[in-house]
Order: sequence, then C-alpha cells, then structure tokens
Amino acid sequence: MARLFPRRARYARWATKAPARTKLLKRRATGDWGDLSEDDRRENALSVAENFRILSAYTLPRTGVKVWVITEADRSATTLLLPDEY
Repeated sequence: MARLFPRRARYARWATKAPARTKLLKRRATGDWGDLSEDDRRENALSVAENFRILSAYTLPRTGVKVWVITEADRSATTLLLPDEY
C-alpha cells in the first residue's frame, strides 16, 4: 500500500486511527470503491488494469462526511481528502 496523505487536520486525525483507516482501506483493497457512479467504477477497473489513478469515495458512518481516496498512477501515494479539496 502506498503512503497515506490525509489533508485536513480533523480528518487527518480520523485517517490516522488504525481501526477506521484499516476498515476503509480493506474495503478499497478488495475493489469496493464506495459511493461511486457506475461510470467511475468502470474507470477504476480500467485504472487498475492500466496503472492509472484510482478513485474511491466513502461516507463516514458517524458524521456523514464524504471522504475521497485517490491513489496515484505509480501507486507511490494514496491521499485522503474531502471533495472540496480536489
């Protein structure tokens, strides 16, 4: 797994809590891309096969906040961010 780079301080604290982060990343590692459209899911299938950037989106259960997880094409970094930070 690439290095993680959470963006905002309050979500960085969430992202560094092992159980929450592990659960989300396990979902992602098994191809559960979260709350994506069918088009985005197809794009991820291509991205995995062709080593392009991968996007996932998850809604945090307690807060309802959406978090995006983006892995760079070279798999060197995975960034957790809010949609308005993109």
